[in-house]
Amino acid sequence: MAELAETPLVMAGEGWADYGLVDSGHGRKLERYGDYRFIRPEPQAMWAPRVAEWQAHGEFVPGSDEDGGGRWQFAQDVPPDGWPLGWDNVRFTAQCTPFRHLGFFPDMAPVWRWMGEQLGERTEATLLNLFGYTGVGSLALSRFGQVAHVDASKKSVAQARENAALSGMEDRPIRWLVDDAAKFAAREVRRERRYDGIILDPPKFGRGPGGEVWRLEEGLPGLVGDCRQLLDDESRFLFLTVYAVRMSSLALGGLLAERFADLPGTIEHGDLAVREDGQGGRLLPTAIFARWSNPG
Repeated sequence: MAELAETPLVMAGEGWADYGLVDSGHGRKLERYGDYRFIRPEPQAMWAPRVAEWQAHGEFVPGSDEDGGGRWQFAQDVPPDGWPLGWDNVRFTAQCTPFRHLGFFPDMAPVWRWMGEQLGERTEATLLNLFGYTGVGSLALSRFGQVAHVDASKKSVAQARENAALSGMEDRPIRWLVDDAAKFAAREVRRERRYDGIILDPPKFGRGPGGEVWRLEEGLPGLVGDCRQLLDDESRFLFLTVYAVRMSSLALGGLLAERFADLPGTIEHGDLAVREDGQGGRLLPTAIFARWSNPG
């Protein structure tokens, strides 16, 4: 039986050559993406910035409510079609999107590394990335075996394919699928498929390619249940991240503990965070997570 570790963890990401959290505070954060710096809203940065005045190429100014709207304001020229960045051996395009993101989630870097540690030296694993966005996680996993990358956005999947080409990984065994993640997982259960590892990063709210409506609190229990049926006692992991919700990581851990009660392994939960650059850099929390791991 999978055991739930009640004490929360922190998975902290550090900056690297192409990304870093420069400073944070007063509800904002200053980040570097290659040669460019940007300011974005960050409600959890409740402290004061270390530097009084920030210099940035652009800032995302949010709308009047917490759930939507906003626009970029640029102080200096930024390539409108994006610019190349890298993490490990994966190359991808960063770009200022209308949704305040820049084409990837840098706080996921420790997650990509953790998943690799669970797979070890395997090269024939079968892996599933639900809500895969622009494919950086899928490309990072592709050296371990076959990956099914699922996202409802045609634009995101097209960008993922471009990132694969930019990385020189267009021949990797990745299936790029424009599909509703919940419906795809349910179909895979009916097909009696199995996976060695699953990563899922569901939004708070979303729509599938056929107009399907996704609401996290309503859909997540069933989706996690389907993911459980796609794993067995020889599978290695499931990693679940959730952003921008009023929910504890312990709730996610409890859901996994219920669904994974018949499997061996460990269930852990906690916060994803990014550490500011420089000595004494503070940890900025970004999301909550729960994960199941099985050493086999």
